[in-house]
Amino acid sequence: MAKVVVQFTCGECGATAGRWLGRCPGCGAFGTLVEELHGADGRPAVGAPRAPERLGDVQVSEAARIETGIPELDRVLGGGIVAASLVLVGGEPGVGKSTLLLSALGAVARSGRSALLVTGEESVAQVRLRADRLGGADDVSILAETELESVCATLERDRPAVCVIDSVQTLYASELGSAPGSVAQVREAASRLLRVAKASGVATVLVGHVTKDGAVAGPRVLEHLVDCVLQFEGDRYHAHRVLRAVKNRFGSTNELGVFEMTAAGLVGVPDPSALFGATHAGEVGAAVAVALEGTRPILLEIQALVSRTDLAMPRRVGTGVDPKRLAMIVAVLGRHGGVPLGSADVFVNVAGGVRIDEPGADLAVALAIASAARGTPLHDGVASFGEIGLTGRLRPAAQAERRLEECAKLGVTRAVVPEGTGGRREGPRLVRAETVREALRAALAEAAGGREEGALEAALSA
Repeated sequence: MAKVVVQFTCGECGATAGRWLGRCPGCGAFGTLVEELHGADGRPAVGAPRAPERLGDVQVSEAARIETGIPELDRVLGGGIVAASLVLVGGEPGVGKSTLLLSALGAVARSGRSALLVTGEESVAQVRLRADRLGGADDVSILAETELESVCATLERDRPAVCVIDSVQTLYASELGSAPGSVAQVREAASRLLRVAKASGVATVLVGHVTKDGAVAGPRVLEHLVDCVLQFEGDRYHAHRVLRAVKNRFGSTNELGVFEMTAAGLVGVPDPSALFGATHAGEVGAAVAVALEGTRPILLEIQALVSRTDLAMPRRVGTGVDPKRLAMIVAVLGRHGGVPLGSADVFVNVAGGVRIDEPGADLAVALAIASAARGTPLHDGVASFGEIGLTGRLRPAAQAERRLEECAKLGVTRAVVPEGTGGRREGPRLVRAETVREALRAALAEAAGGREEGALEAALSA
């Protein structure tokens, strides 16, 4: 006879324990163990043995990708969604996850493939209102269901080409005693949908909620089960959104897609460099960085503000950049660049809400801070890229040729780059610098010379 077993499961890593513990024995997090009820009869499962096959005899065929009709989404996925794959899309409420995926389903349905939307948060009438606003989604099939068994049975019977489940936190398995959205329910729903997707050849997209820290809600094992994890970022009060791949078994994890929220839904931005890299001539504290997101080079405006502080510990605040790397750049500027910032607050922002993770944008951040500290703008039409070392020496950035091609496309006339960077016959004129101090002298509109200290003091006291 079946009996109920009480277990405590960690909400971060999915580790289980027989009793409640203040600290998870798996990942070491505190206060993450929650109680779960499991049904078990105490007997081990009996399985039939299967004969393994030789790896060299396995026939590999390139799976045809399904284009979603949204070029920016296809770029992040690596060329389209792979059949029988499981994709997890996470993002804050109101960022546009449902809008984007409904538009993709409409494009898939118009191409002649079957598309299914399983909604657990909205009624069918509510989804129809959004579909009327977006247009082109009349051929999409919709199912309002939260019972996991019914959803899996429908997928096995109909076998649609693409299925979107909005959201995975609303599904529940009746044999589990926990509430929908708990660690056990989310893990069970993801694992069962994974088996159905692989067996039936259904490309399944799961919409996941996020926590206050921005991570996908549920156990970490959820991200390990799926093939792709896409993160939808952006402020719902602003028009632009950024979609990036956190995990992708079928493509690069550094790709980035940019969207703009309009009255007709999300529209892809094919040339984000013209949007995020536009600066005003003669503006103090602004520099253009040539960053690389996957295979796409993108020009971004870096904004910096330096002001005198009355605090004992000056602030180093970065929006869109790593705060630890920002503190390192400020320290290098003070030690090797002749820009002492020990008594000043430093604020850095990446325009457009884009986040920069690669070290190739270090030089542009340093130039923006130095421009704000000295009150001197950069030369007109200047862009820069390069990694800064702790010794003040510049290191070349990867794929410099692609970055320079993007600069030439947008009319950049001068590029400040590390020593050793290869050039192009056509495009911006390269100004090579070996150290941070040389880069500052080459990029600032007025030579630093002997007025570094005086200019900095005058700018901070203004």
